[in-house]
Amino acid sequence: MEEGRILAASQDGAYVVRLTGDVRLTLCTTIDDYVQRMLDNPDFASVWVDLCDAEGIDSTTLGLLAKLALEVRTRYGFTPAIYSSNPSITRLIKSMGFQRLYDLHEDACANPECIDCIPLVKGSEASVRDKVIEAHRVLMGLSEENRARFKDLMVVLERS
Repeated sequence: MEEGRILAASQDGAYVVRLTGDVRLTLCTTIDDYVQRMLDNPDFASVWVDLCDAEGIDSTTLGLLAKLALEVRTRYGFTPAIYSSNPSITRLIKSMGFQRLYDLHEDACANPECIDCIPLVKGSEASVRDKVIEAHRVLMGLSEENRARFKDLMVVLERS
């Protein structure tokens, strides 16, 4: 599997966030930092999440994507779009309840002309741990199935 990367493009407040390769918790600080800057942009108008080139996505990343959708709905009153043309990724995001958070498109989205790799943001061990816990709390809040799925993990994380 290709190492995970986060790419992004924006124009006039419209954003595309593309996850490629195997996206793991090592990118959680990068994702969270970018999403917060994006949502705090006074010109923010829309966001698409493109998972078409993702080979794997861990639960921390899924939790951060759920947090993104919930914040967009709360702050801006609309549902963002998510694109997934990979059947296994689509199954994964549906199993987490993402079809209730995003307008789900099971095809590839348009390729933005200018998309850049977001530089890696290093987080301290404590800040990464806090992001992992927050991401899993968001996922657990989406459904009883998710609550049961991550209950034991949360017990371990909260002890450490």
